[in-house]
Amino acid sequence: MFESITESLGKVFRSVLGKGRLSEANVSEAVGEVRKALLEADVNLKVADAFVDRVGRLALGMEVVPGVNPGQMFIKVVHDELVALLGGETPGIAWAAAGRPTVIMLCGLQGSGKTTTAGKLARKWREEGRSPLLVAADVQRPAAIAQLQTLAGQIGIPVFTRAGQDPVSICRDAAAFAGLEGLDAVILDTAGRLHVDQVLMDELEAINRAVAAAEILFVCDAMIGQSAVDTAEEFKRRLPLTGAVMTKMDSDARGGGALSLRESTGVPIKFVSAGEKLDALEEFHPDRLASRLLGMGDVVSLVERAQAVVDENEARALRDKLAENRYDLDDFLGQLDSLARMGPLKDILSYIPGIGSGLKDVDPEEGRLKGFKSIIQSMTMAERKNPEIIVGRRRERIAGGSGRELREVADLLKQFQEMRKIAGRMGRLGVFDGGAKPPGAMNPGDLMGLAAGRSLYGSKKKGSRAQQKKKDRRKAKKKRRR
Repeated sequence: MFESITESLGKVFRSVLGKGRLSEANVSEAVGEVRKALLEADVNLKVADAFVDRVGRLALGMEVVPGVNPGQMFIKVVHDELVALLGGETPGIAWAAAGRPTVIMLCGLQGSGKTTTAGKLARKWREEGRSPLLVAADVQRPAAIAQLQTLAGQIGIPVFTRAGQDPVSICRDAAAFAGLEGLDAVILDTAGRLHVDQVLMDELEAINRAVAAAEILFVCDAMIGQSAVDTAEEFKRRLPLTGAVMTKMDSDARGGGALSLRESTGVPIKFVSAGEKLDALEEFHPDRLASRLLGMGDVVSLVERAQAVVDENEARALRDKLAENRYDLDDFLGQLDSLARMGPLKDILSYIPGIGSGLKDVDPEEGRLKGFKSIIQSMTMAERKNPEIIVGRRRERIAGGSGRELREVADLLKQFQEMRKIAGRMGRLGVFDGGAKPPGAMNPGDLMGLAAGRSLYGSKKKGSRAQQKKKDRRKAKKKRRR
């Protein structure tokens, strides 16, 4: 997500970094390019103009810090203003006092992803130790209740339903039921509606009066772009919106709606969703997103992802193996499995500083990861423990057993040796010596996982196999010329 604006801003900053000083002329040129990048990303015109006006004034008025490149200071101004544009601080949920249920109402247009978002929120809060209740308040859409029940069944969350009742009564009864049962997060999945549908908008107001929702979250499809602003403003006119959830962020490379929503409506974005799986939901952090937009990565969020899928005992065992230089192909296979659980490779790589901005023409090969796994699984235990013995006919047997090419087996062994070298350097630097780890720091397992991921993407969209064939053709052509 946000690939287009990240690429455009990257071009602007590469130009600015080459300037020895910031004059009115080159600042004007730079902010003009920033404005163009924002508009191409479908950011609201008023938002874009106000943003570049602030950046221009601050860039010209700032004091140059000794030893800091003026271009770097311009980037800092853009970063800080992006953080402000996106809301500044990370907004949380207004949870009720202990012993009382917190009612969260989801509202938005039809097809915006409310039901799936309800399931994702329930899963997230259950993992945080809460007791959520999903409420099927959408009696308009056929099979809406069945969809919610299916999602709830996947994560073991109860669903409150009442056949034949109106949505207001269903929500009121659900809140009362949650109080009696000691459930502390009541998630109302309301029907999708157009903001011009007065009857259904009146219904939402009636639900809010009946349950006094602590949070009213506007669920917005990121692909609708600038229309998100107009729609959110209409919903806000009828309801006291407390936040927004941006969905389908993986389907929108521009992200203009997310960049415009907070500035135009004052409604803070609290969550973003990128993917259909129930774990594809993140809390929204303006500072982290601003860093990603500028190609600076987001290591903190990446580590949080890694920690969510890597068992602490497994990480400790891996650290000991790395420290004693006992890291083998079984451990590499475990790292590949952990990497796969973290999500799509392109998404993961966008969090790494210096990589996210170059991903437009990059194809992280998910198939390559699967190929590596099948190759390792075709090895004997002795071969996994001692990869040095995999030569000659052993390689041919493994290639045949895994259904992969001989070249791919050689490629895997090369990547593994690179991983071992990384482990050796980390050991010499004392990474594995123990001691306190600063908050947000990466453990050895995290670092090795990233190294594995870094080796699994090609250079262009056609993929590394196509590139190799292209190189082979060039070599053959040169030979013929000779």
